[in-house]
Amino acid sequence: MEGFSLNSIELQEYQPNRYPFLMIDHVKLVIPGVSACGHKNLTLNEWYFPKHFPGAPNMPGALQLEAMAQMLTVAITTLPGLKGKVTHALQHTVRFRKEVLPGQTLIIETTVLSWNRGICKGKGIGYTDGEIACEADMLITIPDILDQYLPKKK
Repeated sequence: MEGFSLNSIELQEYQPNRYPFLMIDHVKLVIPGVSACGHKNLTLNEWYFPKHFPGAPNMPGALQLEAMAQMLTVAITTLPGLKGKVTHALQHTVRFRKEVLPGQTLIIETTVLSWNRGICKGKGIGYTDGEIACEADMLITIPDILDQYLPKKK
């Protein structure tokens, strides 16, 4: 399958989050069901910097994880028939290596390790200035698909 890029408008067809919770600005390359990479430009204008932390702003770890999860979502929702599907987190293991600061670009690379019955197992890595800032092992689901395989409630 061939890859393609998504600008900030096209991205919204595959990622249901919107400002202020859309943590991706551009998808440089997505290979549906395989991988997605792109970036988030961080300006001092981001809504979280004034409170996290005054005098020493940095991107909250939960939002770094969210950026990686959103990019992994794009790798799945670009598969045929999944455009715009909502995903939910099942489990994440995340490691933070360095602060992500205003003025930097968070480069996000994700890989789909497996995709079966509505569950995606994947890996994400976030880089700033060529160094790993954060990384995560993630399990996400598309509930519309997963529900078909769950035991029926009586």
